[in-house]
Amino acid sequence: MSEHEIIIAGGGPTGLMLAGELALAGVDVAIVERRTTTEVPGRRAGGLHARSLEVLDQRGIVDRFLAEGQAHPNVGFHVALDISDFPTRHNYLLALRQERIERLLADWVEELGVPIFRGRDVVGVAEVEGGVQVSTAQGVNMRAGWLVGCDGGRSAVRKSAGIDFPGWEASTSWLIAEVRMKEQPVLGFRQTASGRHAMAMLDDGERVGVVLAGQDPRATGVPSLDELAAALEAVYGTDFGVHAPSSMSRFSDAARQAAAYRKGRILLAGDAAHIHSPMGGQGLNLGVQDAVNLGWKLARVVKRQSPETLLDTYQVERHPVAARVLRNTIAQSVLRYPGERIAVLGDLVSELLAMEEPRRRFAAMMSGLDIRYDLGEAHPLLGRRMPDLDIVTTEGSTRVFALLREACPVLLSFGKPLAIEKWADRVKSVEATFEGVCELPAVGVVDMPAAVLTRPDGHVAWVGEEGPEGLSDVLGTWFGD
Repeated sequence: MSEHEIIIAGGGPTGLMLAGELALAGVDVAIVERRTTTEVPGRRAGGLHARSLEVLDQRGIVDRFLAEGQAHPNVGFHVALDISDFPTRHNYLLALRQERIERLLADWVEELGVPIFRGRDVVGVAEVEGGVQVSTAQGVNMRAGWLVGCDGGRSAVRKSAGIDFPGWEASTSWLIAEVRMKEQPVLGFRQTASGRHAMAMLDDGERVGVVLAGQDPRATGVPSLDELAAALEAVYGTDFGVHAPSSMSRFSDAARQAAAYRKGRILLAGDAAHIHSPMGGQGLNLGVQDAVNLGWKLARVVKRQSPETLLDTYQVERHPVAARVLRNTIAQSVLRYPGERIAVLGDLVSELLAMEEPRRRFAAMMSGLDIRYDLGEAHPLLGRRMPDLDIVTTEGSTRVFALLREACPVLLSFGKPLAIEKWADRVKSVEATFEGVCELPAVGVVDMPAAVLTRPDGHVAWVGEEGPEGLSDVLGTWFGD
C-alpha cells in the first residue's frame, strides 16, 4: 500500500497548485488522477484573472503562462469592465486554455518532484487511525495522513466523507462547442425566446465556436453531435452541416457549496467545495486561490509546526469568497434569461456599471483583487493581498513578490528593524526602503506602514506603525509559539 503524508485526489489546476505549494514547504505529497493524460475533455476554463496571475508571480512561474496566453484589458460582469488602470502588474485577463494551464502547472509540479499517479479513479475514502485510506476503481489502495479532495463538482471524496453540498438546482443550461461547418455560420449574437446564443470564428479561421442557451437543465455528460445539430436547427433553422467537433461540453447555472471544507483529516478545495455557472470565468481561479490559502496552513500542521486549529481558518477565509462568487454568477445568469423584463434590468445594470465607482468595485471583485480576509480593521492593508511594490533591500532593488518565491512568510521593515528571534527560522525578516505610492484596487492610495507581515499566500497578517505591538501574538497565531 502506497503511503504519503498528503494525497490530493484530482490533478486539475486546483490539485496541481496545491501540490506545488506543499512541495515548496517540504511535505511528502502525491496526486491521484483518474485521467491517463493531461488532455482535458470538452471545453473548460479559458483564462486567468489578475489575482491568479499575481499568485503565480509570487511563486516565480507567471512568465510561463504569459508566454502562451493573450492579455485582454477587460473582465466581464454582464458587460466588459476595463481593468487596465488597476494598480497591479497584471491588470488584464490572460486568455489561456485550461489544458495549457494544467500542462504548465504539471511541469512545475514535476520539477518539484511530486509524483502523479494517473489512471487511478478515487471511489471511496475512509478515516483510519492516524490518517485516511483511499480506494480506487482500479483496486489500488493508498494511505495518507491527510487527504484533499480536488476531484470536481461530483467529488467522490466529498460524497464518501458525507459532507453536505447544499445550493440551487440548475434552471437552464448551455451547449458549448468548437466545430466545423459546411455552410456559412451566422456570426455574432442571436437573441431568441430561449436566450442569447453566439457563434464566432476561431483563430484558425476554420473552426467555429458555438454557444447555445436555453437547453435542458437536467442534461448531463458530454453532448452528442446529433444533440448539437438539433439545437442549432431550433435556433437558426439549420444545423449548418456541423461536423468534426474538436470539443463539446455543457454547463448549467447550478450553484452549490460544501457545508464544511474539512471533516477530520479530509479537506476539500476547488470545484469539490463549490460549483457555479462559468459566468465571468471565476471557477478555475477560485480553486487556484483556495489551494494557495490552504497549502501553507496544511504544511505547517503536517510538520507539527502549528496546531490543527490553524486549518479552521481555511474555511473561515475561503467559504465567504466562494459564497460571493456563487451570488455573482447567479446574478449574471439571471441577466441572461430571455424576456423583455429581464432586458430592462440588464439595461439598468449596464448603465450602473458605466459609472466609475461601480465599474471599479465590480471589476475588482471579478478579478479577485479586492479579496480581504477578516483580520481586523487597524489598516486598509490588513487581510488584503500585499501589493507587489518595488523596494530596495540591503541586497539591492527587488519586488515584494520576489520575496515570496519560497512560500515563506515575510516581515518587511521600512524603518527600524524588528526583532523576531523566536520565529527567525520560520519568518523571513527583510529591511527595506520604499519610495512611491501604495495603492489598492477599488480602495485607492493608502498610507504605507512602518512594517508589514505578509503570509505565504501574499495576504497581510499584521501592520506596524511605531513598533512591534501585537506582532508576537500574530506570529504565534499563524506560525506557532
